Amino acid sequence: MIGLDPHKDVLVAVAVDGNGRQLDVKDATARPRGYRVLLAWARKLGPHRWAVEDVRHVAGGLVRFLLAEDEQVVWVPTHMSSDYRRRVRAIGKSDPIDALACARAALAEDLPVAVPETDVREVKVLLDHREDLVGEMVRMCCRLRWHLHDIDPDFAATIPARKLHRPKWNTMVAAFLSERDGGVEVSICLDLIERIKELGDRAGCLERELEERVKVEAPQLLELPGCGPMSAARIVAETGDPSRFKSAAAFAMFTGCAPIPASSGNSQRVRLNRGGNRRMNAAIHRIAITQKRMYPPAQEYLAARRALGNSNIEAIRALKRHLARSVFTVLRRGPAAGRVTSLGPEMAELVVA
Repeated sequence: MIGLDPHKDVLVAVAVDGNGRQLDVKDATARPRGYRVLLAWARKLGPHRWAVEDVRHVAGGLVRFLLAEDEQVVWVPTHMSSDYRRRVRAIGKSDPIDALACARAALAEDLPVAVPETDVREVKVLLDHREDLVGEMVRMCCRLRWHLHDIDPDFAATIPARKLHRPKWNTMVAAFLSERDGGVEVSICLDLIERIKELGDRAGCLERELEERVKVEAPQLLELPGCGPMSAARIVAETGDPSRFKSAAAFAMFTGCAPIPASSGNSQRVRLNRGGNRRMNAAIHRIAITQKRMYPPAQEYLAARRALGNSNIEAIRALKRHLARSVFTVLRRGPAAGRVTSLGPEMAELVVA
């Protein structure tokens, strides 16, 4: 196993045997010529696999190169490599220590393999860019609201929270400012309004483009009650190739929807999982909350869970676990899958009971 700690300018690799004993260390520049140097070095060691720390903004090019060369690669989550680094019998932190921790984590854990990127990567890039634009728009709305409060608190109080990006309120604020005497603060507010409108329009265009791409990549997700285009796009972007997960349980652990045992003695209980991919978890949480509001089978299931003594949070957690299974099922079946609800057979039995 070859653990690799990637950086913007340098790549550090550590080879270990099946027992985790360090065999060799190699560093190379984080450029295509460095990729070829590492590959030649690894092939001299014999049969091997790569364990790359999951920082894809600096390791993506390397992993794409390795996959094109038919190399086996697994992604090691950063929190996992951090845990294994603390187990290394060495004081301090260095690139070789980090690479060694990645290799030992990959030996000990059953990690999903990396797969060649397809059009799904474009969905992820577009979605991340849209979220950046929305985040910047929200920050500008906050600044605009404080400026308006300074100019006229009474007028600022008439604007509903989280509405400044809407065209109706944009127009109202612009009309209000046009009646004010010119000044630096009024000028700044007008600039902010124009920028907010521009960002909102661009985010809307990206949302429509993402919706069209999701209809091609995973239209079956849009058939899941409560799953909108943006939630479907996030699921597609973060999942990649669903075949890299060996089971629905592995996928649920990846999404952070699998419960964590928290029993002691005669008690039998589980607790909320705060790990996993939090973006995926947020997408499934949005679906669960939507189903709680408007989908009768899910409402019946939640009521049945509460009747068993679950709190509202525990009931929603259980619903999210079943949603993770449903999402995994429709992704594995592909676009030809029929309509799938959040209720599996065991859920229907519980509701009936």
